[in-house]
Amino acid sequence: MPESRTPKKRPRHLGAWVLIAAVPAACALAFAYVGGWLAPQRLTPKRLVDQFEANAGVHPGYRRNHAKGVCVAGYFESSGQAAPYSMAQVFASGQRTPVVGRFAIPGSNPYAPDSSVPIRSMALRFTQANGQQWRTGMNSMPVFPVATPQAFYAQLQAQQPDPATGKPDPKKVAAFFAAHPETAAFRAWAKTAKPSASFATESYWSLDAFVFTGSDGLRHAVRWRMVPQSADDDSAAPADDADYLAADLRQRLSHGPLRWKLVVTLANPGDPTDDATRAWPTDRPTVDAGTLVVDSEQAQDSGPCRDINYDPTVLPSGIQPSDDPLLPARSAAYADSYLRRTSEEAHLPGTASLPAKAQPEARP
Repeated sequence: MPESRTPKKRPRHLGAWVLIAAVPAACALAFAYVGGWLAPQRLTPKRLVDQFEANAGVHPGYRRNHAKGVCVAGYFESSGQAAPYSMAQVFASGQRTPVVGRFAIPGSNPYAPDSSVPIRSMALRFTQANGQQWRTGMNSMPVFPVATPQAFYAQLQAQQPDPATGKPDPKKVAAFFAAHPETAAFRAWAKTAKPSASFATESYWSLDAFVFTGSDGLRHAVRWRMVPQSADDDSAAPADDADYLAADLRQRLSHGPLRWKLVVTLANPGDPTDDATRAWPTDRPTVDAGTLVVDSEQAQDSGPCRDINYDPTVLPSGIQPSDDPLLPARSAAYADSYLRRTSEEAHLPGTASLPAKAQPEARP
């Protein structure tokens, strides 16, 4: 009779052991990829933030970009007009939402003169009654110079100061712009841009696109901007005061709150949502979403904005990131910068009594 063939029994838990071994292996590979170990030339948050430091040096305890700024606080009062487009609680009719913000200038040097750049920035954290947060960082320019993180990194490299002169090499900067024609719109704006004498008279653009979702489930591609309600100020920036912006803000607030209208622009089909170098046509429909009211200011080293990472991907239900590649790159770079500056603060003279801040903030 033929020999009986009894199938061999597999170890009962072999599949489970394979799964257990695979999980840490996958995690290790993920960490290696994120860290750039598997592809040293891949752009990582660390390399991007390192380049900021190479351009302006290391200033312990300060943000790696927009290092010089001032904290502000106030609230946002919704008009209710954006509620049909987004279910975010901040847009509900009559809703008042507390805001902690920050005005700043670009750059990694916290001691730079306010007149050194024509761009001003506004960062805001809205904290809804339901605990969800909306964080946004905006700039006083209608378009961004480049469309991708890789191009932005190349721009930083081109602008790195030459050790012999202490200034960027004009040939490298020119070569970068020649290789990146998408910068044309920003360069055209920059030719006529002048440093303003006040944070209060600037408009601030989101630059990146986002997606609103209404209670009906419909999605709407949007951008937004803050439009000042203060009178335009054509006065020149003071030549003898490196810190005039904070002084001007303090003086204005001594006379009462400052206000901006939040204007949301709705995209038409086909408008680019993945390219911050391209402004949408001016005939696109807009919505007056409400009024931002700023009623106090405080120095950034002790103010409420100090420990906030203004990550633009921290969003409440009803607002989502678009497909703009700059958004995840900004989020990752901000996190790297946050960890660096908060870990450094623990070692600064005179900060022993400050609360420990070495851990990143938990997202809402």
